[in-house]
Amino acid sequence: MRDTFCQRFGENETPIQTYFAPGRVNLIGEHIDYNGGLVMPMAIEQGIKAYVRPSTEPVFRMQTLQSDGELLLDWTMPNFEKRKAAWQNYPLGVIDLLMRNNWQWSGGLEILLESTLPIGSGLSSSAAIEVLTSYILLDQAADERIKDRIQIAKWCQEVENEFVGVKCGIMDQFAVAMGQEGQAMLLACDTLAYQYVPFSPPNYTLLLLNTNKERKLADSKYNERKASCEQALAQLQMAYPQLEHLCAASPDAWKELSDHVLQRRTRHVISEQQRVVAAKGALANGDWHFFGNLMTASHRSLQHDYEVTGKELDAVVNAALEEESCLGARMTGAGFGGCAIALVRSENEQAFIEQVSNKYQAATGLNLSVLASRKAGAGVGLL
Repeated sequence: MRDTFCQRFGENETPIQTYFAPGRVNLIGEHIDYNGGLVMPMAIEQGIKAYVRPSTEPVFRMQTLQSDGELLLDWTMPNFEKRKAAWQNYPLGVIDLLMRNNWQWSGGLEILLESTLPIGSGLSSSAAIEVLTSYILLDQAADERIKDRIQIAKWCQEVENEFVGVKCGIMDQFAVAMGQEGQAMLLACDTLAYQYVPFSPPNYTLLLLNTNKERKLADSKYNERKASCEQALAQLQMAYPQLEHLCAASPDAWKELSDHVLQRRTRHVISEQQRVVAAKGALANGDWHFFGNLMTASHRSLQHDYEVTGKELDAVVNAALEEESCLGARMTGAGFGGCAIALVRSENEQAFIEQVSNKYQAATGLNLSVLASRKAGAGVGLL
């Protein structure tokens, strides 16, 4: 990689350091992070590597092997206008936020990114690049705040909300910053209380099924769904003023809403919260069949009540569930394309991939890409 780096940025004897931030999958608990709910994400082995070399000029330069162009910023007169290349706005927003929070460093940085995360696949490539950029900048400046990974996650959520314009919850950034190898995490999005949950299914593999239907999150129905939940909460608070967030509503609270669409959105939020709690128990008891059933129930709720799946995700989940070797399958991420996950017997993995890929291609005309996650990955760090 040094040769490639030097072709891009020129020869220099300064050592090149390597950092890594993982992608994430959410095992269960979808679209409830911004409703104050419990979610169960885990970092995965795939992610983004950053090859980093300090320079003496006060200039920030970032390129990626996966896209053209360069993010260029002069520290002496930084320009934080959004760039046309969408990927550049994530690190740009991070730099803007850190500089407004007293991050200081006079030297320059040259950074080359190499990603194994498909862009727009729902594996949190945006959160990975945000957290990775934050970690690099804090580390290079020997900033003590690098020790506070929860604060890094909060900053990166703020970047996504305010600079990028996606009103996401904190789950993605939290999982990327706080991931531990071999562990999923149970995260309470209202308080940020969390605990690690071992995730190492014996004889089963978690397959990441990339539909190759790109969904551009900022342009999707994501913000619309969030607004619907806010509207439902406001209506319920008229009767229950102590209700702080939608996930805290009683199991039948959705019936009290007059609008049928808001009823379905709220029913998903409440029932998904219940599934996450049940999933924690299933993992504690090693009941992988029950866990698989909860995954599938989650997808059906997202399909019918929350309406964020779409043709491609439904096609791949339906194909997966037709295979006897599959314990459960569901979309993961925001939906509208991207990835699904399936828990599959390891001994049948290759046959499963072949059968599901053929069925998916026949149903959609698209090719399926499959990644295997055999264990939970570690969070951001210096390699």
